[in-house]
Amino acid sequence: MNKNVKKAAEVLKRGGIVIFPTDTAFGIGCVIDNAEAVEKLFKIRKRPLTQATPVLVDTVKMAQDFLQPIPKDVIDKLIEPYWPGALTIVLQSRIHKVPELVRGGGTSLGVRIPNHKVARELIRAVGKPILGSSANFHGESTPYKFSDLNKELVLLADYVVPGVCTLKQASTIIDCTEKPWRVLRQGEVVIEL
Repeated sequence: MNKNVKKAAEVLKRGGIVIFPTDTAFGIGCVIDNAEAVEKLFKIRKRPLTQATPVLVDTVKMAQDFLQPIPKDVIDKLIEPYWPGALTIVLQSRIHKVPELVRGGGTSLGVRIPNHKVARELIRAVGKPILGSSANFHGESTPYKFSDLNKELVLLADYVVPGVCTLKQASTIIDCTEKPWRVLRQGEVVIEL
């Protein structure tokens, strides 16, 4: 594990906010189960409180700990072929384990396993899901390169992990909470429904 990831993991465990690279874009996050850190993250990003935040996990098992049982067709048609990768899957959450802000007041949770060594090392080092919003103020453009990061936002974070985003394109978001599934955002992964 490189020293930046080690330091970032320490900051996250203490309730800090960290900017880090993923396969899609630079993310800004905190651990899922620290309500104060989650509130701070929303405040920093100026994100509407009703807008759910996706979380990044390292394994399907880690995702399953925060979700209702994952349907077999979701595992077969989405998780097996596309994870790790640029696909965020929205499923029903275990409400008592996922803070209301993370769910945007609803009952579902968007999860993804990033296909990025640094991001996955960071999640593993923390041992729990990390919120994975893009590292920008709400409404501003997504940072795909380190130089794209807003310097004001960088100053508000507790730590920044340098690195490179490999895809430089947003993840596809698919809502699997009801049938038929719906693509909420078309990104890197193209899925025929």
